[in-house]
Amino acid sequence: MPQRMPEPMSSLSSTVQNRDVRQLGINPNHWYVVARSSEITHQPVGVTLWQQAIALYRDRTGKVHALEDRCPHRQVKLSHGQVMVDELECAYHGWRFNSAGECAAVPYLAANQKLPSCKIRRYPVKEQDGFIWLFPGEREPSVEPLGLPEWEHLNYIATVSIINCQAHYSYLIENLMDMYHGHLHQDLQAWAEASLQDIDEDIHRIDAHYTAQSFYKIDKIWSISQLFFPALRRLHPEPLDVSYVYPHWVSTLGKDFKIYCLLCPVSETQTKAYLIHFTSLNSFWRLHKLPIWFRRFVKDSLFGAAQKLLDGLVIQDVKMIEEEQQAYLQNPARRSYELNRALVSVQRLMRSQVERLK
Repeated sequence: MPQRMPEPMSSLSSTVQNRDVRQLGINPNHWYVVARSSEITHQPVGVTLWQQAIALYRDRTGKVHALEDRCPHRQVKLSHGQVMVDELECAYHGWRFNSAGECAAVPYLAANQKLPSCKIRRYPVKEQDGFIWLFPGEREPSVEPLGLPEWEHLNYIATVSIINCQAHYSYLIENLMDMYHGHLHQDLQAWAEASLQDIDEDIHRIDAHYTAQSFYKIDKIWSISQLFFPALRRLHPEPLDVSYVYPHWVSTLGKDFKIYCLLCPVSETQTKAYLIHFTSLNSFWRLHKLPIWFRRFVKDSLFGAAQKLLDGLVIQDVKMIEEEQQAYLQNPARRSYELNRALVSVQRLMRSQVERLK
């Protein structure tokens, strides 16, 4: 179990003064999410993970591959090309590269010429829980991707919202870990009256435990309509736990809701992430006795039930996060003040993960 490490209140402002966290890179020795499974087909797709351009594609068997998005011939993007017999073909001159990143064919190669020995980087990639996970580190992966057991579980209804913000990833993580910012979401409120109780911390994760008032209680089949009709919502106390499991984020609000934020940091001033909201059907014991095919039908039919709520929260958060980034860029030395000690722990973990690479 992580150890509790309370932060003295007197040290908060001095910690937050150190703004170099906004220039931190990432620890590449983790799995990051670069796409949803449904986004990757037999047509290559270009993505960027921390300044690294990557081409994703499927072969004839449906397996996903990830190559450096660069043709070594003229340095153009391979993602502009197409997949030909399981090889990635450059749109410019038709050079082909196999899944190992080796040049496999040149259409105009003369009889007395050999294939170029050039090779591009291949990235370890996994398809799991509806997402494409990529490992950008140079060494072989020694960790597994963060699991989303609710993705296939018949008792959970999923909604996915994509976050695109012009800001460093630290701003997004701090926003997600700071439950006092519920003040921002008054017209889309999911919780109120958050109060930080404890922080558990180790070298891999931070767990911040809040108490809060929840607006939702999914204990009857009709109560799912609360996602659509605000007038039906009633406040009641629930534990609110948020966790920074580097490099991703997980939250639970009582027994009814679980949310993941899977990060894909793009650069020092751009972050992409996938926010996945799960609504629990565990209280409906009669539903669990029905045939599997029917329960699957219910799960699939209700996919995206919280879309309006989730997208609305994302829009409001992104606006604030991008304003924070712009304020920092205009005056990096300007002092900020912080009273939530969970954010001090967050910044400490970010720094320690990057410093472990030195």
